[in-house]
Amino acid sequence: MKLSIKALAWTGGIVWGLSLLLVGVLNLIWPRYGTNFLNGMRSVYPGFKSVSGFVGVIVGTLYAIVDGAVAGAVFGWIYNAFAKTEPPKTA
Repeated sequence: MKLSIKALAWTGGIVWGLSLLLVGVLNLIWPRYGTNFLNGMRSVYPGFKSVSGFVGVIVGTLYAIVDGAVAGAVFGWIYNAFAKTEPPKTA
């Protein structure tokens, strides 16, 4: 069975983007929440500053959407490269 690379790219982008958005917004409400995670993402995504307010959260979310989409597409492509194709069914 082959996977849809497009669907995996969309799913990866949405899930990873929403994850970073959620942690970023919760950090704005409770400043100690998710600081280690956001500092880690700050070291990965250039220009992302989790302490710069809501604009920083949006910038990080955009980075995460692109990153998640690329990761999902690569995962799907690698999976499809190694997946066995099903033999044609005979009646």
